[in-house]
Amino acid sequence: MGYAVGVWETMLAGGAWQAVGTGAAWCVTLCLLLAGMIGCVLPVLPGHLILFIAAVAHRLMLGAAGSGLEWWSFLVLGLLMAISQTFEMLSGAAGTRWFGGSRWGALGALIGSVVGLFFLPFGLLVGPLAGAFVFEIAVAKRATTPAVVSGVGSVVGTLTGMLFKIVIGALMLLWFFLDVWVIG
Repeated sequence: MGYAVGVWETMLAGGAWQAVGTGAAWCVTLCLLLAGMIGCVLPVLPGHLILFIAAVAHRLMLGAAGSGLEWWSFLVLGLLMAISQTFEMLSGAAGTRWFGGSRWGALGALIGSVVGLFFLPFGLLVGPLAGAFVFEIAVAKRATTPAVVSGVGSVVGTLTGMLFKIVIGALMLLWFFLDVWVIG
């Protein structure tokens, strides 16, 4: 992997990126980092992906020596991004189960989460709620009250996932700055 990164940096070092000054590179990086953190709060932007792209762009613009980023930092940032995305997708289903919902309700919350992505921003909360409720009533044959409690559990789980997403975004930001200024 180190060889591939080195090849890209060598190819880009002689090109247009060389003309980009350190100040301009940091301006682009900081704008991307800010957009990434906003994306961790607002569901419209893919926050963690933008944070990851900010690190890659920073390394490409300034090179290995100028950026201070080590190659393994991209592994750490990618792992944090994957953990956050997985947790966020499964959090509604976990909340359903935590509040006493059935496996069918958890599956409904998961499907509702995916469908809710197409109806941003309200779909992020309504999707798991409706999915858990419908699956509890239609498939698990539960009464209305336990189905509603299961749906509320999916909303609590989804909100917990969103909070976790913000924390992971802050960790990614912290890791970036630690590697640029302290580790690298």
